[in-house]
Amino acid sequence: MRTILVLLLFSFQLTFSQQVTIPSYYQIDNELSQELHQILVELELDGNFDVGEDGIEQISLAVIDLTSEQPKLGGICYDNFIYPASVYKMYVASEILNQISHGKLSLYDFYITKEPNTVDKTKEIETDPRPLLKNGDTVTVNYLLDLMITRSDNSAANCLIDISQRPNIDSLLHSYGWYGSEVTRKFLSRKYEDSGYDTIRGTETCALHAADFMYKIYTNSLVNHWASQQMKTLLGRQLDKSKLATGLPPTAMFYHKTGWFSYWTHDVGIVDDGDVKYIIACFMPLEEELALPKFKVLSEKVYEFISNRSEN
Repeated sequence: MRTILVLLLFSFQLTFSQQVTIPSYYQIDNELSQELHQILVELELDGNFDVGEDGIEQISLAVIDLTSEQPKLGGICYDNFIYPASVYKMYVASEILNQISHGKLSLYDFYITKEPNTVDKTKEIETDPRPLLKNGDTVTVNYLLDLMITRSDNSAANCLIDISQRPNIDSLLHSYGWYGSEVTRKFLSRKYEDSGYDTIRGTETCALHAADFMYKIYTNSLVNHWASQQMKTLLGRQLDKSKLATGLPPTAMFYHKTGWFSYWTHDVGIVDDGDVKYIIACFMPLEEELALPKFKVLSEKVYEFISNRSEN
């Protein structure tokens, strides 16, 4: 009986691992993966984490070294699907920009906000002077995009999910092979969800998909050149500098999207510091207060490793 259970478990793991396909344009970098594993061991991030009622979770980490002609991919559990918190707002933004590119929307179309989408009661970034969205506000799509990415505004995200429509977001993600990273939920209680989405599984993604998303932006191939540049501009204005940004030198430009909720703290982005260029996607199943100091050390060590490589 034990042998049968082991075989069934192996079969399940094999099936699951086949769900994530590594694009052929990446060179698998075992040296990078080994370095990342050592960093995680030092930071005690290489094990299992208890995330309450959601059970046991593991980190999902991917790094793409951009210092050579072919991008080199390394990581730990980068095919592990995990709740992405606000990171998945970047997926919403990509479909909005896709629809604008095809003439279905304009950055300057007006939109009237309404309940129950207007959920935020406090600002994610207290120093941001822009007011909270209220029921009945008239704003532009461009304004909603900026709020959603730079301040990680949940109300703006809910509005943009309604504008873009979840099946359209998923269709765009699937066109790049990012199956399993579907946007299933808005940022509100299930009792206020649209019919059909009130019982659906929570949104998930993995570090490989998030890193590949950033690589598409880096190569101006996310939708098209215009959409990629718009995404890069939005990500470059990110106001949350509390995670990976704390471990980067002041000369580095970091185009990124952060997220946190309960047991999850995440950061995904493109680091550009002259000869030092890489993408990092890190999803930590840890409360923010525990995760932040680990993000700083992780960021410092990854930067140092890529920097030393670029000099050789």
